[in-house]
Amino acid sequence: MTEIPREASKLGQFSWALFDWANQPFFTIITTFIFAPYFANVLVGDPVRGQSAWAFTQSASGILIALMSPFLGAMADAGGRRKPYIFAFQLLLALGCAGLWFAYPNRPDLIMPISWAVILATVGAEMSIVFNNAQLPNIVRPERMGRLSGFGWGLGYCGGLLALIAVLVVSMPALFGLATNNDTPLFGLDARSHELERLVGPASALWLAVFVIPMFLFTPDSAGARRQSLWVAARQGGASLVSTVRRLGSFRNALTFLIGFMLYNDGLAAIIAFGGVYASATFGWSTVTLGIFGIILTVFAIPGAFLGGRLDDWIGSKRTVQFAIAGVIVATFGIVGVTATHVLYVIPADPISPTRGLFGSVQEKTLMGFALLLGFCMGPMQAASRTLVGRLAPREMSGEFFGLFALSGRATAWMAPLAIGIVTAATQSTRLGMACVLIFLVLGFILLWRVREERAQP
Repeated sequence: MTEIPREASKLGQFSWALFDWANQPFFTIITTFIFAPYFANVLVGDPVRGQSAWAFTQSASGILIALMSPFLGAMADAGGRRKPYIFAFQLLLALGCAGLWFAYPNRPDLIMPISWAVILATVGAEMSIVFNNAQLPNIVRPERMGRLSGFGWGLGYCGGLLALIAVLVVSMPALFGLATNNDTPLFGLDARSHELERLVGPASALWLAVFVIPMFLFTPDSAGARRQSLWVAARQGGASLVSTVRRLGSFRNALTFLIGFMLYNDGLAAIIAFGGVYASATFGWSTVTLGIFGIILTVFAIPGAFLGGRLDDWIGSKRTVQFAIAGVIVATFGIVGVTATHVLYVIPADPISPTRGLFGSVQEKTLMGFALLLGFCMGPMQAASRTLVGRLAPREMSGEFFGLFALSGRATAWMAPLAIGIVTAATQSTRLGMACVLIFLVLGFILLWRVREERAQP
């Protein structure tokens, strides 16, 4: 029988959760709101080619993560320690972010080097998350994993929100009473050479370097760590992964969850990624309006993640995920039911005035209501899914299973966007294109019913 490791100190647990805070600005201001649009529309200079180039960075990094994560997770389990792997991949993330400063505008020769910098950073971020997640079962009692996971996810949203607000303060100082106009960013940054957009890379690296330190100092590494050479750990990890793949049938319960997660996570990622696109196409939202839309979603995701963590420990990870998926399904159904002329599919609404205020029409208010439900539910869905892996995986195979968890979250990330593209092109309807996301969410919800919340035996 495997001995349950002693619970880490409160400081050690908080330092583990702070890891999400340290890493989230990369996802918020680089891959979503600030640098990604700059890369596509300014560095590349053509929206179509820019979107294709950015898609290359995401698909290439996704393939690398899918190939590496199960093997490296098994390798970490064989070696016992996780922090050396976390440090190595966090270093890759920091180097990739720092390199984004050199993404000068009107330099087509830099597109490929900057693309590889983004790929390097993305792989570093995602792989270090695999190993940090694998520490969760070793630092907190099973009945408290949900609360700690949700707390970490909530801290991550807070960090991303604060980073985004900091960017807005620097770029629009007059809005915050720090300047008479918004012609010049703070600190003398040159708007013509897009120094602000380029600076978010090194700034994210600095943020990471400062806030990841407590995890290395105060969070204990795997209990009973086996100090093995890298070569021995690699051989044992590879052999363990091959064995696990061969025995996946005996881990049928965990395998069912991973397949279900693959489906509902794809659906969630798609509705987040394309919700703004759908709203922009329907209502003609500007970039500023889309940015505010993203901030509001994040604000509502924060309490959802914190409260979801407590709900996780109270009713279990599986039920928490089920409630969250149900909320996302309702939200998606409602969002798709809003058009420029109707709400809830059949209820007519007044024409949208071009002089309206922010979210000033009934249609936009209705969409925002369902979007807030989406924001509130997406935190518990993601945090409780992470906890459920920790509850299902054999304790001595947690790194390997979290690697498979990362694989299932990345392996088919192209499916929902592809389905949206095909249905939209075939029907010439953005609404029907968005509606196909419901298929992924519903199938994942159904598969989750078959999962038993119990630890697998190796």
